[in-house]
Amino acid sequence: MNLNKVMLIGNLTREPESKSTPSGQTVTNFTMATNRAWTDKDGQKQQKAEFHNIVAWGKLGDICAQYLKKGGLLYAEGRLETRSWDGQDGVKRYKTEIILENMQMGPRSTGSAYPSQDQSNDSQGSNSRGPATRSSQEDEVKIEDIPF
Repeated sequence: MNLNKVMLIGNLTREPESKSTPSGQTVTNFTMATNRAWTDKDGQKQQKAEFHNIVAWGKLGDICAQYLKKGGLLYAEGRLETRSWDGQDGVKRYKTEIILENMQMGPRSTGSAYPSQDQSNDSQGSNSRGPATRSSQEDEVKIEDIPF
């Protein structure tokens, strides 16, 4: 059995670029950055950013092009694919990309790259994006409620 699965949570480093293939299918490309922080053997805090090339096809590509914004937080799920081509200088080139299969945009809060839920309400004042939010007391889990 084989598995080729990638899951990332990071921020978009540029606006998505969308194109159409000659057959009319949408392909959208963008880049995400993920950050790693650790303490080295000398006790110094270190950080490193990794950049990931993402490709989204079809309807998912359309959605990415429409709603994703530079700086926005994104959960991306997909598979790794490496393609190769011969450069103009005759050298074989390789590029590894993540083919997006599923994604979820980051939290909708003021100051984020995505509109808040309040800003997306229709003129009637109802929320067409999902259920009403619950108070934090309703979300609280009590120890005695856990069945094990």
